[in-house]
Amino acid sequence: MQPSAAPEQACPISPVVDIVFSRWTTPILWTLNYHGRQRFVELERRITTITPKVLTQRLRQLERDGLVIRTYHAEIPPRVEYEISDLGRTLAPLFAHLADWATTHLDTVADARVAYDGTR
Repeated sequence: MQPSAAPEQACPISPVVDIVFSRWTTPILWTLNYHGRQRFVELERRITTITPKVLTQRLRQLERDGLVIRTYHAEIPPRVEYEISDLGRTLAPLFAHLADWATTHLDTVADARVAYDGTR
């Protein structure tokens, strides 16, 4: 019996899925890509169900991963803005394909779930 492969060897996109599709990351990236530069409160308003703590954590992680740029403006009161980076912007075609897939196939998925649940 051979040892099992590391997840990234079994599925080479696993690290990307971990980075881009972790909870709240996709809505943040989508919002910044679609709406452009945003202040923290603007992101909170657009992604209504995220808590400030989680939004802060995700923005820091996205900044660390190079997908988001944080700009601090030394004003009174201080102002911080977030925008998608050039690297983050390379994900736009992926998001567009996923949005197209959702439009085309989510009704079929819903029908399949109803059919499946009806057999249980």
